[in-house]
This record gives sequence, structure tokens and C-alpha cells, in this order.
Amino acid sequence: MKDDVSDLLGQAVRLHQQGRLEEAQALYRCVLEVDPRRFDALHLLGVIERQRGHPARAVDLIEEALRLEPQQARAHCNLGAALQDLGRVDAALASYEAALRLDSGYALAWDNRGNTLRRLGRLHEALDSYERALGINPGMAEAWCHRAIVLHDLGRHADAAASAEQALATRPAYADAFVALGHALQALDHHAAGIEAYDRALALAPHPETWCARGTALKKSGDLAGALYDYDQALAVRPDYALAAHYRANTLRALGQRDAAVEAYRRALALGANAHEIRFALAALGEGDQPAAAPADYVKSLFDQYAGRFDRHLVDVLGYRTPALLDALLRPHLAAAPVQAALDLGCGTGLCAPFLRPLARHVTGVDLSQRMLDKALALGLYDDLVCGDIVDWLAERAACCDLAVAADVLVYIGDLAPLFARVRHALRAGGLFALSCEALDDADAGRGYAILPSNRFAHALDYVTRTARAAGFDVIGTERAVLRKDHGRDVAGFLILLS
Repeated sequence: MKDDVSDLLGQAVRLHQQGRLEEAQALYRCVLEVDPRRFDALHLLGVIERQRGHPARAVDLIEEALRLEPQQARAHCNLGAALQDLGRVDAALASYEAALRLDSGYALAWDNRGNTLRRLGRLHEALDSYERALGINPGMAEAWCHRAIVLHDLGRHADAAASAEQALATRPAYADAFVALGHALQALDHHAAGIEAYDRALALAPHPETWCARGTALKKSGDLAGALYDYDQALAVRPDYALAAHYRANTLRALGQRDAAVEAYRRALALGANAHEIRFALAALGEGDQPAAAPADYVKSLFDQYAGRFDRHLVDVLGYRTPALLDALLRPHLAAAPVQAALDLGCGTGLCAPFLRPLARHVTGVDLSQRMLDKALALGLYDDLVCGDIVDWLAERAACCDLAVAADVLVYIGDLAPLFARVRHALRAGGLFALSCEALDDADAGRGYAILPSNRFAHALDYVTRTARAAGFDVIGTERAVLRKDHGRDVAGFLILLS
């Protein structure tokens, strides 16, 4: 009887290896009818349940198997994969680590552990885990691909591209690696090469996420019609794909198709896309109540994506000159000696840092986008950099600085009263606050501020100065200026100095 069960189990394993899952599953069950405590049958039946899309059943079976033989590293690893499918990431991580305690040379467990750490946001630990997998098996294409994904998440886009290419050198027909390569190339502004990588991925596996990513690359390269086509393709594959519906609406708005954009935003909202961002976009198109500020997640996401090309695009393409204009406005009002401390509010990549550094002994930059701050850090001009919402961060700062600057920040804030109150609280007596804002058209000036179709706020000068005085500031100076260009047209704004 024992030999018969072993033969039956061997047949089941061979069928399993051939991908004949239903037949293998039936034989594993036959084994268990004869020997309900057969570890291999329980374990591999659990593996099949996961393969067939039933991770909860897989967990039950593999846990039962491990109660019989708890020293089986492969079973702990497979349990981790099923737990991860269920979204139980902490339990999955514990299972992978149990597997690695039993077998530290188990490359697949290191790779899977990296995937779980990445889902938990522990990116540097995930990178280490992938590199441990590759130290054991340098030809492991999955680990090279996953390493590329985490390097991209860390903002190391050139390294991500190289890692994706290594995955493809090992496995030339690897759709996920082409997608990872496309993401890295897109972040490096190599849009044509990124689109080619997405094309290669789509030829292998036409996933809606890849169509969506290709659409984003086309939109960034200026091909709005092509981007719209790709978002439509993504939605044809997955009609309930909320992100693609949202991006499609953004593209229709960029094409000037207002009514179609409004309808598309409403569809995206119904599908469950980010409600705050969509209501903000609808308000910018004149649909719905005007918000007091841009959603923080929207601003963070915008600048996380923009970080790699921010300086080049802003200065070379948009002719951005606000830092220099604020510097000229400030200098006549500062003593020859540097002030003790300055705040660069919404500092971004640090375009204001070169003029602030000589003006203050200690310079702190605050921004919502960590990727922008990573660029600012590389300048070596800040004493401190803080990732957070500037209004929230200022709430706990009293009389901490002598100078505050907000360059191109008010375009994401409509109601200025909370910000001005917090800055006033943070400044020492005699401190200065220099800021810029886009100018609201004279016809709309009575509204104080308004959200524009660009998703940026514009302000009336009278509103800004009234709000500043109400917060306890004196208005030292105001100037009208061209802050930048948009599609070749001058963008008018105001420079304002408060004390």
C-alpha cells in the first residue's frame, strides 16, 4: 500500500509539472484519502489551489502540511506567497523569514521576501533582499526585474534601467522586465525608448497597466492623441480601470475637450478613482465648488513624477525666474550680515537655495515630495530638509526663523489665511516673508482667488495683502512680474514682501 501511494504521488507530481493541474489535484486527493497525513500531498495540493486562484484554501492546506513537517523551507515560502495574495503582508514576511532561517541559500525566498518588503514600503531592505537572491543565483531574471522596480521606486532610474536590461539578457521574452525598463526610461525622459519597451511588453502580454503606462509616456512626450488611444485600449481590456479613466480625462482636458473631460472625470469618479483629485479637476473646469487648496496627494504625486526633469523643464522650457525676482525684492531690506535662520517653504529641488544660502546661517527646506527633496539634498545647500505639508509643519514652529520664502507655492493654495497665520507665528520679530503668486484676471479679482483650468490657483493682489494684514503682517513691497511662460505665453504674477 505504501508503494502504491508513493507511485500515485509521483504521477501527481509529474502531472503538476506538466501544468495539468486538475488531473494532478485529483491524484493528490486520492493520496490523501489513503494517507491524510502525507506532507507532500497536502503541500502540493495547496500550491495548486493558489495556482488556480484560491489562496485561502492554499493557506489552509499548506499550514496543515507544516503542522506535520515544520522544517520544510519550500512550504514556508509557498505559504508566504499565498498569504501575500490575500494581502496579509506581515504574515507573508514572517513565512519567508521562516523559510530563510531553515535555508539561507533559498534564492526564491529572498526574492519573495523582497517583494513583500517593497509592498510594506521598506525599499532599502527590499533591495538588499533582491541582491541576496542574486548573490545566490546571478541568473535569476525575476530578481533582476524586481530589483529594477525597487530601484525605480527609490529614484535610481538609470540603475533601474540597467537592472531591467540584465533581466532581459537572462530572459529575452520577459514582459514584466520590459515594463520595468519602460518605467525607468520614462522617468529619465527617454520617452521614445520607453515607448519601445512598452511595445515589446504589449507584444508579449497586453496588460491594461502597460497600455496605461504607455499612454502616460506619450502624454509626457506631447502626443496627446496617442495617449488618449492608449488609455482607451487599457479601458477596453479592463472597463473598470479607474486610473486609466482618470488619466483619460486628464488627456481630454489637455486636448481642450472640456465637455468630454467633464464626462470622463465623472466616469472615473464612479469607478473609484481618487475623489479629491477629480473633484479638484472638475472645480478647475467650473464644475462644483471651488476648493480651498489642491489635495496634498495630488501635489505630492505631481512632483514625485516631475522631480527628474523639474529644473530643466521649469528653467529651460518655462523660463522660470521667480527665485531671482524674489532675491532682488528681498536684498534691499536685509542687513549686511546673514540672518540666523531661513525657511524655504515648498522648496522643491532647491531652486531658491543658491540665493538663500548667503542670506542665512541655517536654511531649512520643506516640501511634500520626497523625490524633490532628494534632488535638493544633492545640492548641499540646506542644513535641514523636511518632507511634509508646510502648513501642518509650521503649526509646531514658533519664532523659529527670520526669513521665509514661498516661491511658486501659492499656486497650490487658494485660501491663504491658514498659511499666513502659521508663517506669522514662525517668524521672529522683524522677520520677512517673500512670496509669489499668479495674478487673477482683473475681471475675477473680486473673488480673491480662483482655481484655473491649469489646476493652479491665481490670486488678486488686494486679497493677498488684506489676508496678510489680517494675519499681523505689514506689506513692505509688491511688484507685478512675468513669473514664467506657459505654452509660449507670459504668466503674470505678483511678488510680495511682508514683515
